[in-house]
Amino acid sequence: MANEVIDAIHFLKQKEWVDLTHAFGPDSPHFSAFDAAEFNTLFSHDDGFFAQSFKVAGQYGTHLDAPIHFVRDARFLEELDLKELVLPLVVIDKSKEAAENNDFTLAADDILEFEEEHGKIEKGTFVALRTDWSKRWPDQEAFDNKDADENSHVPGWGLDALKFLFEQRNINAVGHETFDTDAAIDFRKNGSLIAEYYVLEQDTYQVEVLTNLDKVPAKGAVISNIVPKTEKASGFPVRSFAILP
Repeated sequence: MANEVIDAIHFLKQKEWVDLTHAFGPDSPHFSAFDAAEFNTLFSHDDGFFAQSFKVAGQYGTHLDAPIHFVRDARFLEELDLKELVLPLVVIDKSKEAAENNDFTLAADDILEFEEEHGKIEKGTFVALRTDWSKRWPDQEAFDNKDADENSHVPGWGLDALKFLFEQRNINAVGHETFDTDAAIDFRKNGSLIAEYYVLEQDTYQVEVLTNLDKVPAKGAVISNIVPKTEKASGFPVRSFAILP
């Protein structure tokens, strides 16, 4: 008897799967406002079993931000629908530009340029910004990329680019390789993370600190974001991966 779901899984497992997630620990790079993670052994095998405790900010390592992270009275992590977490994946590669200019900020014109080469970005997709910033992992200093005046120089999304994607292309979610949605230069100029607020204000989520986007094509892959169903959480470390076409 045919089973379409089982057949689909067998088909998908013949494809290449790419892990988009950093493994993290107490010494891993993290947002400066958070304490380093703490991992402690509760019981060892000498006690009969191995068990640990983990103290970590919800926004740590590769992680998923729920709308409530920035927006009052918005959805918590547990309220995201399962089908929201598995989406067609589009990767906009601006790694060369980010290497040449660490303050690179993606603009709407960059998206139009992408579409000229790869075709229109479809409704309901997850759009990831590739900057290859993830290659700086696990070096905190390289990730922060501060100058002599302690100002970070880190690439990010421009607000006009995000508005174009959500309002003109009707995408579902976004992701990137850095700690924040906004480029560091925009954060200093605006005094707040206006791009990150905008994304979460769309009643959707984002995934931060992604890796291995250089192993994923511009279009055609699917992203899956597996995250614990923690009560009343604003975000949590996530296991994101892509299935290639």
